[in-house]
Amino acid sequence: NLKNRKHLFIMRNLLSAAKDFQNPELYQLQQEAPRPKRITCPQEIESRPKYYGREFHGLISREQADELLDGAEGAYLIRESQRQPGTCTLALRFGIQTLNYRLFYDGKHFVGEKRFESVHDLVTDGLITLYIETKASEYIAKMTTNPIYQHLGYTSLLRDKITHRLNRARSEPKRVTFQQDDKISTSPAGRRTALKDGPEKLCNYEKVHNFKVHTFRGPHWCEYCANFMWGLIAQGVRCSDCGLNVHKQCSKLVPSDCQPDLRRIKKVFSCDLTTLVKAHNTPRPMVLDMCIREIEQRGLTSEGLYRVSGFTEHIEDVRLAFDRDGEKADISANAYPDINTITGAMKLYLRDLPIPVITYDVYSKFIQAAKINDPDARLEAIHDGLLQLPPAHYETLRYLMTHLKRVTMYEKDNLMNAENLGIVFGPTLMQPPDQNTLASLNDMRHQKLIIQLLIEHEDILF
Repeated sequence: NLKNRKHLFIMRNLLSAAKDFQNPELYQLQQEAPRPKRITCPQEIESRPKYYGREFHGLISREQADELLDGAEGAYLIRESQRQPGTCTLALRFGIQTLNYRLFYDGKHFVGEKRFESVHDLVTDGLITLYIETKASEYIAKMTTNPIYQHLGYTSLLRDKITHRLNRARSEPKRVTFQQDDKISTSPAGRRTALKDGPEKLCNYEKVHNFKVHTFRGPHWCEYCANFMWGLIAQGVRCSDCGLNVHKQCSKLVPSDCQPDLRRIKKVFSCDLTTLVKAHNTPRPMVLDMCIREIEQRGLTSEGLYRVSGFTEHIEDVRLAFDRDGEKADISANAYPDINTITGAMKLYLRDLPIPVITYDVYSKFIQAAKINDPDARLEAIHDGLLQLPPAHYETLRYLMTHLKRVTMYEKDNLMNAENLGIVFGPTLMQPPDQNTLASLNDMRHQKLIIQLLIEHEDILF
């Protein structure tokens, strides 16, 4: 990680000088773009909307607006539309014609997807965009054909280092087949399933970038194509997890190689599972590791483990401790003597994931598997669903099921068997994508059965 950070630092320095070897004319074009000139209305208009000033000219035609703007490059005014009374139109002079745009206001002014505090800023940004995209349209169309992103080895530097950590490096996904053991009775009581040897699941912790529209202060260059980002605001997008800055059009070409920066991860709870494990460079969320370690040290024989709730305020304290201190959070017996506080915090963490451990994409596959009557076919269907989970979700579920299997070994003391644990963890690990209350109620017995089977057959399903 330190080596990678050093490489990234060097790379960012190279990118800061991108204008020296890419196309600096884009920056120069922005400086040359025409400046907005407001054409004011000489008389006060009683019906003037409160969010427009003297640039509002009331109900005038396109021809009248064209006459007022004639010959004044960058000049603009606002008029009420004759075609759609009650709506406003921005008339803007650019080149040798007057351009008309439907103008909107929702607290900020906008024509497209960008929001501006004032119409003047909106026009400034529009003139810059029109000027650059007119003067450099051919170059803009070719910007992404020779990206610096690949030349500097950015992809290889940020490529996931966790791929082989779990020692599942074979390229073919494993297939589980269930066969009857000849040495055991063929009666239902004596029948068992066995897993044939086969290639294991390849864990590849890829993560897509979490791009969001961003306003850059001062000149800024795209870290994919190394070209200037033009405009007044919202010139490009930034990954909120790793900080990569690119053009919006370039963001569609960036590989799924996001390496989240811990400094950008504001909290542990409610953080996307893959984002958290990549930021901490661990195969599973450290919340799960720390809580399970504490539970197995002092709570396996606790009656009603995971079924009995801890005090809400204490669970909230644990959540705040993880969000504040991360791996240094103190959840020992000295801090929280009631083990139900720790189990409650772990369940809260799993329940608050933005994407459940058993993801929305494969939820229906598991529900359908639960409806299969044949036991062997049902287990095969469940295993097929497991192989479709993202690697971080798969490893988290595997580790949790291994732990819950150990919990059932102390059933005489804690009174928690696989069925009871399925009732507790079903709705926590599986949530329907549409969040329909009726669907959730109808699926509860299937959720319970899936978790119960995952616990009982943990040794052959994972």
